[in-house]
Amino acid sequence: MRITLIGRAAFGEAVLKAILNKGWEVVGVFTNPDIPNRPNPLKDSALALNIPLFQPQNWRDPKVYEIYKSLSPDLGVMAYVTDIIPISIIELPRLGTIEYHPSLLPKHRGASAINWAIINGETKTGITIFWPDAGIDTGPILLQKEVEIEPDDTAGSLYYNKLFPLGVEAMIEAIEMIEKGIAPKIPQDESQATYEPPCREEHAIIDWSQSVQKVYNLIRGTNPQPGATTYFRGKKLKIFDCEKRSVFEGAKPGEVVKITDEGFIVATKEGSILVKRVQPINSPKISATQYVSSINLTVGEILGR
Repeated sequence: MRITLIGRAAFGEAVLKAILNKGWEVVGVFTNPDIPNRPNPLKDSALALNIPLFQPQNWRDPKVYEIYKSLSPDLGVMAYVTDIIPISIIELPRLGTIEYHPSLLPKHRGASAINWAIINGETKTGITIFWPDAGIDTGPILLQKEVEIEPDDTAGSLYYNKLFPLGVEAMIEAIEMIEKGIAPKIPQDESQATYEPPCREEHAIIDWSQSVQKVYNLIRGTNPQPGATTYFRGKKLKIFDCEKRSVFEGAKPGEVVKITDEGFIVATKEGSILVKRVQPINSPKISATQYVSSINLTVGEILGR
């Protein structure tokens, strides 16, 4: 089977290696253009394995279609794709194209499915291998696998520990089903569909007057990216690693109620948050204890201003 792989990052590389380990032929790898100081392991692996590599600047350029067509692919595989791929390219391979998405479609369509599942306080999610069409994550489903969202999962732990390895396995399972001619095309139930925008800083502003669970979900759902944002002494502060703590009676929302060996505790409604890792503006991520000592943080000060 002649396979073209469209992807990026470590997930794209892992899918490439898994496909090759099964003995299938990868006739071309398509990945994003180079970004200064940002590695692309998929590109590096393709070059090391002497697989034809392409980095289109514009997928709608007719030359890209002609290059793709010249490879005569039997199957297109999309592994971690953030670009909008033209339907002409999706439909070109003889057996079609399949794509990985880190949610149980039709729920959480869009680029930040993992973030929003945690932010919303959900307890399960999963992966979908589907047949993409001209919409955003709207094509028929080939297979799905479910995972639990643990109470302390972050976006990072959920992806790297569960959805990443499960997605690689499911990609191989899907290709095997296609090769055997038994891969289904199950229409998505549009009545159950949800779509969220990419999770950016404006969606990750902490409201300390909300319940401790909502604040906790927001912080872990935006860890490691884009980070949950608050303000302190008029400056932006992003919060990453944290833990839930008990109520501090009489404390105001956002008030620093205690400083510990692990960081500092901030009051919320119905509880509090132990902040363990932060990122001040124009700074790398640092431990909360480093932050406390660097600014002489004191109990009674208020975050969110």
